[in-house]
Amino acid sequence: MNAPCYLLAEDEPLLSQMLASQLAACWPRARCLGIAANGEAALAQIEAQRPEVVFLDVRMPEMDGLEVARVLWARQLDTLVVFVTAYDQYAVDAFDAAALDYLLKPVELERLARCVQRLEERLASSRPPVTVEMASSLEALLARQVPAPRLKVVRAGAGHTVKLIPVENVLWFEAADKYVSVATVEGDSAIRTPLRELLQQLDPEVFWQVHRGTIVNSRHIAAARRNELGQFELVITGRAERLPVSRQFAHLFKQM
Repeated sequence: MNAPCYLLAEDEPLLSQMLASQLAACWPRARCLGIAANGEAALAQIEAQRPEVVFLDVRMPEMDGLEVARVLWARQLDTLVVFVTAYDQYAVDAFDAAALDYLLKPVELERLARCVQRLEERLASSRPPVTVEMASSLEALLARQVPAPRLKVVRAGAGHTVKLIPVENVLWFEAADKYVSVATVEGDSAIRTPLRELLQQLDPEVFWQVHRGTIVNSRHIAAARRNELGQFELVITGRAERLPVSRQFAHLFKQM
């Protein structure tokens, strides 16, 4: 079998480089043809280069991933589509209904490896490409299930005071015994919202889970450094603490 080629379509440079690095590790026999920063550029490159696979971000400027996919299927191009999405609350139902594969951001290596295996099996088979009817089914499901509103302000307790903290000022959230600590440059406060519930309200492209009990604001990460045990620790702007990164999430920082 000839080496397959693929294209990435993602408007966030850090996420696109991260996925490119992960694919190079998980699918070494395949070749990346490039990275498109928006839907129109992706469509142009697909038509010019005809990759076997395209990894499409669902939400992109100018033309989103769904629109690109519908054009591909309408023109009967046989490029296989893998959607990449941050909206896990409806991704499983939507993409399974359309018989497509999908990846949730931030992409985990184990999940990506399963995706690559499915792609290899599909490329080796004679199954027909996805139809326009399947694309319409997917689009209808996505239209009915709007993502939940993102958290904008955190109401946190600090002694006898309730503080209103803009979410962009939060450096990290850390689970404690019966509460979650909210870290800012000025200090720590506490909330009672469970970390798992909190994670669903945060923008996954900004707030990354780096440990079972820690969610960090990626915009405040100054550096990721390895300690004497070879594990990553995060340097956060404005704080002296170093946040440990568990092995499960180490792939987020290997190319930083």
